[in-house]
Amino acid sequence: MSDTRNCQNCKKDFSLTPDDFSFYEKMDVPAPNVCPDCRFKMRALFRNETTLYSGQKCGLCNKSIVTMYNPKSPYTIYCYDCFYSDKWDPRSYAKDFDFERPFIEQMKEFLISVPKIALYLSLGYGENVNSEYVNMASGCKNCYLVFNTGPAEETLYSRGLRNSMDSSDLYFGFAIDRCYESINIQESNGVTHGQNVVSCVDSHFLLNCSGLINCFGCVNLRNKSNCFLNEQLSKDEYNKRVSEIMGSSERMAQFRKEFDEFALKFPRRENNNLQSVDSTGDYLSECKNVKDSFEILKSEDCRYTFSSKLIKDSIGTIGYGTNCERLLECVAVGYSTNIVGTYGAENCQNILYGFYTSNCNDCVGCDALKNGSFAVFNKEYSKEEYEEIKSHIVSELKDQDLYGLIMPPALAPFAYNETVAQDNFPLTKEEAIGQGFRWEDDIQQTRGKETIHSDDIPDHINDVLDSITHEVLRCDSCERNYRITDAEFLFYRKMKLPIPRICFYCRHQDRILRRGPYKFWDRKCDNCSKDIITNYSPDRSEIVYCESCYQKEVM
Repeated sequence: MSDTRNCQNCKKDFSLTPDDFSFYEKMDVPAPNVCPDCRFKMRALFRNETTLYSGQKCGLCNKSIVTMYNPKSPYTIYCYDCFYSDKWDPRSYAKDFDFERPFIEQMKEFLISVPKIALYLSLGYGENVNSEYVNMASGCKNCYLVFNTGPAEETLYSRGLRNSMDSSDLYFGFAIDRCYESINIQESNGVTHGQNVVSCVDSHFLLNCSGLINCFGCVNLRNKSNCFLNEQLSKDEYNKRVSEIMGSSERMAQFRKEFDEFALKFPRRENNNLQSVDSTGDYLSECKNVKDSFEILKSEDCRYTFSSKLIKDSIGTIGYGTNCERLLECVAVGYSTNIVGTYGAENCQNILYGFYTSNCNDCVGCDALKNGSFAVFNKEYSKEEYEEIKSHIVSELKDQDLYGLIMPPALAPFAYNETVAQDNFPLTKEEAIGQGFRWEDDIQQTRGKETIHSDDIPDHINDVLDSITHEVLRCDSCERNYRITDAEFLFYRKMKLPIPRICFYCRHQDRILRRGPYKFWDRKCDNCSKDIITNYSPDRSEIVYCESCYQKEVM
């Protein structure tokens, strides 16, 4: 039986389905009194992908590091090599559990005491090579400012990629080469300014297209070549029109506006799901019975999952996945089973409220522990002693209406605006603090140090001098300073792309806006009036069709 509850945080009503209750019963966890949106925000406080800080020192070897932890944080930070070395032992930080003190209070003290890895690097695709500025990534080679990605080579300024080569400024893609400024792009080569693109080659400004070669400014096309704004042209005429636009900052910006207006004439799919059955959400691929989820690959029987893959029978996850089952309110958990309220776990079973554990089973409140069993705060006990402590902690958290949620915001290592929470549920500083979240005013950046203004950068990439890589630019949007790297400049030249006038962070936010919100509305198909669930809100101007009507239209 379904149930409607009032969120104890935001005071909005939300519903729980029979499947939800069945899962919570299986996990031996009470059904939550916090709505899905608030639960996402709480989880996301443990997921800082893109806010990086330089200039700090490894707490063990003293070398300079890049880290996701703000310099003002209370943690000792270790570089990757030191964190995974034998130079220290997480068990040396073991702490006795005190039955007379609150678990959360003890957990906070314990988390502060244990060193943290500078950047979260899973080993699913191997180590990163010459890729200092990547996070939540593995198997990256010669990459820069790449996040939640792997494997990838020669890739810049991107998030959510698998098997990427020689590309930049992408959000969510698979098997791509020489691609730029695109969202949800798969098995494509030489595509720029695309969204929802499959198997396209040497094409630009595409929306909901597949099988195109040498096309420009096209919407809803299949298996075409030499098309410009959906019009079939001769090869010579096509090349002439494209050459007049590519490489020029002014002309490409003008065409972007023209293309966006043009695209409004065509229907959009209710979602961008592929080969998914009995599922609701967006950007789901090969999923079964996945509900209210986003950016999910080859998963089943999940709800409220975000940016995960190969996961089963879970509710409330962010990131990673891969052969996981029975996860509840977790972040960055992979190859694990029966995990609750945890940030970071690999090859683990039966973990409650863990923090970056690996190859562990039956642990509560452990941090950086490896190969541990029946442990609380990194101290191992007999099975009987462990069960007694665990029972006490669970009972206490149930009394506080916290059991089954992720660790409370007081234990989160990041501020709201440092995390994917701000990307997906943006708040002002006042709103974030009012909802009980921390806000960081001192995010590392420079302003006012520019050595060249955007008006002084040549319009066409062919006219830009090599010296641009020695200049400091100013973002036309947020006024933040940024640079053009040598690899980036070579990429722009090769692809005939102008120098960007806005910084990576603003470009990233623009891609998220184009992607659409992690939120779903009930709406009617604009053709047949069938009820649909979509992340196009009813007040938006786009024409939205159900799957059946859309396929009839484009095929």
